[in-house]
Amino acid sequence: MPKDHARKKALANLKTNLGIKHACAVALLDHPDPAERDLLEEYLETYTDVTTYREAVDYLRQQQNDPRNQLLCERCGWTVGMICPECSGCGCVYGCTGWRHDEWAHEEDRIDPVGCPDCGAGCGENPYAECCCWDDDEEDEAA
Repeated sequence: MPKDHARKKALANLKTNLGIKHACAVALLDHPDPAERDLLEEYLETYTDVTTYREAVDYLRQQQNDPRNQLLCERCGWTVGMICPECSGCGCVYGCTGWRHDEWAHEEDRIDPVGCPDCGAGCGENPYAECCCWDDDEEDEAA
């Protein structure tokens, strides 16, 4: 009985939270792949034009079959749709200043080619600041 009660409660929560019918909630709850089930719930929750389990599954299969969503690089997780036209293609190339790298790179991977890597002077946050990192070296050489 507790298992049936938990299932009934889960079905009621799905119907209430996602605004779907009972048959769709049963199909969603019985979906064999848990990772796909989470995506299906996200689609039903997020997209207003996806209102049934069948529509969510169709959208998921469409996303899975889209060649732009195929994995390009195992290390960085970039897909074919993220290919950078200015270098070898993936996010593992940290020195590339192409617009794709700026768009898709993680915050810690971003490199500002203009700014000083030590003090940040001349970068986007402070473009008019002067770098003083190397002034000490010049004074030591003159002495």
